[in-house]
Amino acid sequence: MTDSKKNGASLSAFGLNCTLKSGSETSSTQKLLDQILHALAGYGVETSSERIADYNVKPGVKADEGEGDEWPPIRQKILDANILVFTTPIWMGQSSSMAQRVLERMDAFLDEIDDDGRYPTFGRVAIVGIVGNEDGAHHITAELYQGLADLGFTIPGGSSAYWVGEAMGSTNYVDLKKTPPKLASTIKTMACNAVHLAALLRSHPYPSPS
Repeated sequence: MTDSKKNGASLSAFGLNCTLKSGSETSSTQKLLDQILHALAGYGVETSSERIADYNVKPGVKADEGEGDEWPPIRQKILDANILVFTTPIWMGQSSSMAQRVLERMDAFLDEIDDDGRYPTFGRVAIVGIVGNEDGAHHITAELYQGLADLGFTIPGGSSAYWVGEAMGSTNYVDLKKTPPKLASTIKTMACNAVHLAALLRSHPYPSPS
């Protein structure tokens, strides 16, 4: 088993739930996020998560968009974690508006590349989880992983974890009594690879390109 404590302190993972539902509303995206975080915790990773819809994350591309903007503390949690778990529902074949808002706000990381060419996100791993009742999981995975890689995150081997129900169906992921075996296997593989990669990057950080 991958050990998250090879170099002292445990690795940490922070989960972003980009559902459109706020508060304690039932969320299929939260269910999948919790399953991924549980799998990571099985490797000794410390986990936490937030729903973006619970906060006033203002539109923009700055680290702080001023009075009332609740993005800065969430941003810090992303930077404090070794692993980012980015989850979103599918709406009209696309990721949620919350997911797009998060990517736009993380664009500010590109303004913080240091004189040695190092991104503030270097050494951090990102994985993706997607749920919905329509096609679009592979499309969204491609867009999110491209964006996250552009922002400096490292993507482990293995697919994103996703569930897509019957088109226009009435069954949501949160309604399933049992996790489909293939998805359960994917979650386990993705978590294992993410922990392994995060531990390697902590022990052997990216060198300066300059």
